[in-house]
Amino acid sequence: MVDTNKDGHSRQCVVQAMRELVEKGLTQGTSGNISVRYGAGMLITPTGIAPAKLLPEHIVEMQLDGQVAQGALTPSSEWRMHADVYHAKEDTHAIVHCHSPFATILACAHKPVPALHYMVAGAGGFGIPLADYATFGSKDLSRANLAALSGSLACLLANHGQLATGQNLDSALQLAQLVEELAHCHWGALAIGGPQLLDTAQMEEVMEAFSSYGQQHSCDDQAPDDNS
Repeated sequence: MVDTNKDGHSRQCVVQAMRELVEKGLTQGTSGNISVRYGAGMLITPTGIAPAKLLPEHIVEMQLDGQVAQGALTPSSEWRMHADVYHAKEDTHAIVHCHSPFATILACAHKPVPALHYMVAGAGGFGIPLADYATFGSKDLSRANLAALSGSLACLLANHGQLATGQNLDSALQLAQLVEELAHCHWGALAIGGPQLLDTAQMEEVMEAFSSYGQQHSCDDQAPDDNS
């Protein structure tokens, strides 16, 4: 039995995330799509509906093999790309795909984002890779995307845009925004002669620091002072 309360909340979260993409300048019009893992399948945005007009009941429930729930709208044309990521990456529970301006500029120039800034580590590796070009919605695009994501949480899609994954919708959305910020930095650095990159040792140190960055510790976790 479907948990209708969970279903309604998940659908509303997807709608809100699509609207945030517009508010953050990461997409416009009907471009871009979002999904969340849902049971054995996923909830994904429909094709052809602008975020401003999107409602929870428009969000499409479907299986990862492409079967759509009865009475549902037509899902995003990129549904296969989402489904294949969920098949391949069990720890991924949300996906954001968008045509954010600077990420798309680099994608069209076939320029991945290198280790020009330590925050590149936020995408899970030493750079943000570029997936080979393939027609939108195709199995070839899905394969190219998975190859690029083999060592990263995000990638650029050649002549297309960007894709970001996460353990939840908030983390996927935040990563999409980070990818766009780093793409902007790289675009700017290229315009003034090119970036000075961090080396492998420097990035390894960042990755190690990121493994515990942002974790909060309770008083019970703290070492006792000398007077205890």
